[in-house]
Amino acid sequence: MIATSMALIQHVCSAPLARAARPRFLAAVISSRNLSIRSSSSSSSPARASQAESHVLLGMSEQELQQVALDFGQQSFRGKQLHHLIYKRKVKEIQDFSQLPQAFRNDLEEAGWKVGRSPIHNTVTAVDGTIKLLIKLEDNRLIETVGIPVEDSKGSVRLTACVSSQVGCPLRCSFCATGKGGFSRNLKRHEIVEQVLAIEELFKHRVTNVVFMGMGEPMLNLKSVLEAHQCLNKDVQIGQRMITISTVGVPNTIRKLASHKLQSTLAVSLHAPNQKLREAIVPSAKSYPLDAIMKDCKDYFLETSRRVSFEYALLAGVNDKTEHAVELAELLHQWGRSYHVNLIPFNPIEGSDYQRPHRKAVMAFAAALESRKITVSTRQTRGLDASAACGQLRNKFQKSPLLLDSEDLQSQPDIAVAC
Repeated sequence: MIATSMALIQHVCSAPLARAARPRFLAAVISSRNLSIRSSSSSSSPARASQAESHVLLGMSEQELQQVALDFGQQSFRGKQLHHLIYKRKVKEIQDFSQLPQAFRNDLEEAGWKVGRSPIHNTVTAVDGTIKLLIKLEDNRLIETVGIPVEDSKGSVRLTACVSSQVGCPLRCSFCATGKGGFSRNLKRHEIVEQVLAIEELFKHRVTNVVFMGMGEPMLNLKSVLEAHQCLNKDVQIGQRMITISTVGVPNTIRKLASHKLQSTLAVSLHAPNQKLREAIVPSAKSYPLDAIMKDCKDYFLETSRRVSFEYALLAGVNDKTEHAVELAELLHQWGRSYHVNLIPFNPIEGSDYQRPHRKAVMAFAAALESRKITVSTRQTRGLDASAACGQLRNKFQKSPLLLDSEDLQSQPDIAVAC
């Protein structure tokens, strides 16, 4: 395995005297702070308002960046340059925007604006080429993202980014390492988008597919997930059909997602063919009965004409028997025909009693579904030697925020930190 780490300290200082001496700059600051108010009638106002408050450029559309440029007394084409620098050249610091006037760069920084890129804290590379990254956020919390390269028979590479939507996860599925690490907060729009850019930089290759299957429950952070989805589609230019949003099931959210009529794939983490077994594996299932989630999936297909994919983690001796496959097929036929099952052999994690199923059991399960006319695929296991299961690598380094210096370490010795 290859492990690398990198640290970055950002410091923004205020300069009230300089502001007072520069009326044009002061007007720009006031204007940028009122951006969300002026744009309230715009169709993109919620996204613009949230970004204006946080002063983060990443995640903004070209139109929004043009408005930022205008607010600072620049011509609108400067916004196009910002867009190119952020999404194409992937520049991380405002002072590195060499195509922009120095005065504009200074004004942006003094107003508290930043690109919104975070440093990579650690990477682990598996022998199959899969790379898992730990990204260190501004509040010193760590999130995971995974780059999965697959080369086809013609030599073309498909690069999938598996992104996180939360720091940790509150749902605590029994087989998931992320839940064991606790939950801190939702990720913001730019914190989701930057994961994809980090993968592209690391692999020096364009990301072709994005799956919201990393840390967290996307439906519990649906607003930021949808904003990030729009940015990934429009600005990073990843086709909607190349994006998958996964959920273990949160009441009322599948209907909300359906209303947006995305062309992306909805993947529901089912993991069991009946309510009793599902509750044992997924504790949150108690508040969202299986019949209710299946009805919402049926309605989702009718609303969007997009087939729902069901994720099924195979746990040896728990849910991987042929009778479970037969029961699953009956359940799916009861609720419709346009379904797909993605079987996922369990990735062993430390402290878990669950075991990875034998290959024969996986093949028998798939055959039982196929014989009952259920479309099925088995996910190729990647990165077993790189803490591949969601949350594993992060838990090795952190269950609490990283501390800033040695003095903090001495004052709080119980906090887990990375070396």
